[in-house]
Amino acid sequence: MARKPVLALPEVNFSDWGDIRYLHLGSVWVQGSMKTRQPFEIELEYVQRMMAWLLLVEPVTVRQRHAMQLGLGAASLTKFCYKKLRMKTTAIELNPQVLNACRGWFKLPPDDERLQVVLADAGQEIRRPRWQGTVDALQVDLYDQEAAAPVLDSASFYADCRALLTDDGCMTVNLFGRDSSYALSLDRIVQAFGAAAVWAFSPTREGNTVVLAQRTAFRPSRAELAQRAENVQTRYQLPARKWLRILKPLATS
Repeated sequence: MARKPVLALPEVNFSDWGDIRYLHLGSVWVQGSMKTRQPFEIELEYVQRMMAWLLLVEPVTVRQRHAMQLGLGAASLTKFCYKKLRMKTTAIELNPQVLNACRGWFKLPPDDERLQVVLADAGQEIRRPRWQGTVDALQVDLYDQEAAAPVLDSASFYADCRALLTDDGCMTVNLFGRDSSYALSLDRIVQAFGAAAVWAFSPTREGNTVVLAQRTAFRPSRAELAQRAENVQTRYQLPARKWLRILKPLATS
């Protein structure tokens, strides 16, 4: 599997701007954020969109599902899945400084029977048999301190991601960078999942495009999607009604 060479792990720090705390990996690029007065809410728009897999499952099944994050960031997704959705939650993070920062500065709870943070290379860890076919919601956000393109972004990596998923599981991935980089990444996801299983948001103002890919391609009816969006917005205060206008399946037929 091709990946960028990592010479040294970057230093982790944070900055505060009003009520928002930002995580940095030794650069000005933001790797995550938290509202200091609402530490278990999701602050960034693209991170909220990483929760759009909720539109593709029955609401009553959410608590029985397993969420996994590749890349901890500021732990926004990990905390939300664990605290708000009450799911079994696993995060895989390469840099132990990031984990220490999340525990010290970003209110990440300690591990328990539902929460586990694994310090490992995500590309290697997800190949372990223990994870195969166990993940219902896989959230991939793997960027280094330069934030130029995903660190893991090959067709074989996305095939490994697909192998993690349960039959009705879904991957959401953050793609950030130039248009050419996005097109290449999307093509690799399609190679692994098939075009019928892939959905894409319109990009955010900041240039983040969140893509969804299902283990098994299926499309809920418009009525089901509308009902689930209403449930997600009411129950979890995520802008799910808006998602229906800007999230489209890649294959039109």
